[in-house]
Amino acid sequence: MALAAVEPVIRAAVEVTFLRMAARPAEPAPALPAGARLERVAHCTVPFYRYLYNTVGGEYLWWLRRATPDAELAAILADPHVAIHVLYLEGAPAGFFELERRPSLGTTNIAYFGLLPHAVGRGMGRAFLRAAVDAAWATGCGAVTVNTCTADHPRALPNYLAAGFLRLRAVREVWPVPVRLGLTVPERLLA
Repeated sequence: MALAAVEPVIRAAVEVTFLRMAARPAEPAPALPAGARLERVAHCTVPFYRYLYNTVGGEYLWWLRRATPDAELAAILADPHVAIHVLYLEGAPAGFFELERRPSLGTTNIAYFGLLPHAVGRGMGRAFLRAAVDAAWATGCGAVTVNTCTADHPRALPNYLAAGFLRLRAVREVWPVPVRLGLTVPERLLA
């Protein structure tokens, strides 16, 4: 019996922080900047999703969906419990978030959230995050969850905490990032 070839990987060690928001924010939502609009993508295609995911996550070691085969990703995007929302600024994509409703748990998870590189540092992150939180609460859930890790933007965790999420736990994980993806694992994360 022949052994299956093992895919070469780079091991990345990260600390993943799991967060939860148990009640809707009481304060009014900040407005998105002039020229910005948020749109739910009714039927997100695999190529458009990959553009958003790869561009937002390129600097932050987002690898899992890059390694997901197209057919599997298409099934995820077609799942009625998954919703993709895109932030546009002056007509061009500036960020996206993915919501995953989990009816059996009574939660909605912000599975992915981020701004494209050209939109980072332009003062829209707080309003965009609040839009994601409000969209999650609009699903009728009893709580909103999200997680972030030490590979994400350094302001991710402070922003989630400032938005009203509470830390549940932190877990050290070692990710097997496939070499074929061509991602650079920052030296500080090498396992």
